[in-house]
Amino acid sequence: MAEAERIIGTPDTPDAAGAEPEQTDKSAAPGDRSDAEETRSPAEPSGADSGSGEARAEAERPRGRRRIAVLFTVAVLAYALDLISKMIVVAKLEHHEPIEIIGDWLRFEAIRNAGAAFGFGEAFTIIFTMIAAAVIVVIARLARKLYSVPWAIALGLLLGGALGNLTDRIFRSPGVFEGAVVDFIAPKHFAVFNLADSAIVCGGILIVLLSFRGLDPDGTVHKD
Repeated sequence: MAEAERIIGTPDTPDAAGAEPEQTDKSAAPGDRSDAEETRSPAEPSGADSGSGEARAEAERPRGRRRIAVLFTVAVLAYALDLISKMIVVAKLEHHEPIEIIGDWLRFEAIRNAGAAFGFGEAFTIIFTMIAAAVIVVIARLARKLYSVPWAIALGLLLGGALGNLTDRIFRSPGVFEGAVVDFIAPKHFAVFNLADSAIVCGGILIVLLSFRGLDPDGTVHKD
């Protein structure tokens, strides 16, 4: 009998001995997980903050690029329209009779203007040329800090208009930086102007309105 009990009980001994380490491992597992969680928890907020900061920086870069794209798109359109219109006027209208568009109130008449916009200051052609070049440089430098679509449109109009008239100053007679600008839009009782002058005036008016509203080129708004 003793021999039988010894034979039957022998297999149970390793199981009983092996059960204790398993219980010890199970009881220790929650403690191990909590320690791991405590180890990771302080690092997670800082990682999230740095990740959110990087995400904001990455989001701002394409946003700024889009505003710059709007600026140069508007500038190219304004410049192209002005250049094409002047080429047509010089080829078809110069040395010909004016074309009446709305009776005596609006007509197209080709005029060479050595002054500023709307025919002012003909004695200061070189000065106006330098001012136009300076405006182009300032707008190009300001474009790097541009985060506002309305400002992008306004500066694009200024840039396109300045480039249009500057092209005339450089390449038209009587000489480089002294060239006369081609004007052809002649309203009744008003000075003759061109599309570049119109773009400059519209851009300037838009900048004044944005300034009154407190909107800066970088997108910030001043409530006062």
